[in-house]
Amino acid sequence: MDIKNKQIHTLKSWLFTPATKADHFGRAAEVGADALIIDLEDAVAPSDKQKARSAALQYLEQPIGNRLPCALRINAPVTRTGIDDLHSLLESSATPDYIILPKCDSSAFVRMVRSLLDQVAKKTEIIALIESASGVEALPDIVKSDVRPAALLFGAADMAADLGAKPSWEGLVWVRSRIAQAAALASLPILDSPYFDLSNVDGLKQETEAAAHLGYHAKCAIHPAQVAEINKILTPGEEEIAKARQILAVNKQGWALSITRWWMRQ
Repeated sequence: MDIKNKQIHTLKSWLFTPATKADHFGRAAEVGADALIIDLEDAVAPSDKQKARSAALQYLEQPIGNRLPCALRINAPVTRTGIDDLHSLLESSATPDYIILPKCDSSAFVRMVRSLLDQVAKKTEIIALIESASGVEALPDIVKSDVRPAALLFGAADMAADLGAKPSWEGLVWVRSRIAQAAALASLPILDSPYFDLSNVDGLKQETEAAAHLGYHAKCAIHPAQVAEINKILTPGEEEIAKARQILAVNKQGWALSITRWWMRQ
């Protein structure tokens, strides 16, 4: 699989997998996920960070064509653990397709990591994880910077904790909307937070559909069982595709007609 031919906006389902479970990395492909997220942050206990980091980097040393598009979520670079994550990545031959930056609340944050990646000739793209009130406030700065992330990712759990809000759709819909607006201004794709109630399939469906209506192109999963439902909802049906083609055809005809009329007036 050539990542150059698999642009980020086509990746609908992203499966989080703890870096401590290297034997599970291959499951993302088995269940039909479009991308794998190897997690060094929340899913890994402090005592396991070094072991998890080594396992993740070893996996990411594989040629890109032998695996799914893969993102590495590091710990926040403002922490010692996050600095260790970055240093280990920069010193290794591993090249994740994407790196997810937690607690992203400044364009300087993105610029710093981009500069470090460029210094070692890594083509890894950056996904900014927006999961704090300060991150929402910094959105205009982040998306308008000359060094921008490749996408935005909404982090519901930490956002709810930071706001003192309930981690429900109603409690966080305004934040999702702010992120969607900022992403639209910069034509950036946006990934929605995972749905955490594994027993509530209807809730997963409703939240995935609602996020798509806001403009989110993808959703993250925390369990393989969630992937199929996400793919089903976010994959356009034949009727939707036909309508889209019809709209494009009408727009094309309208543009051609406008040009003809303009030319005839000259």
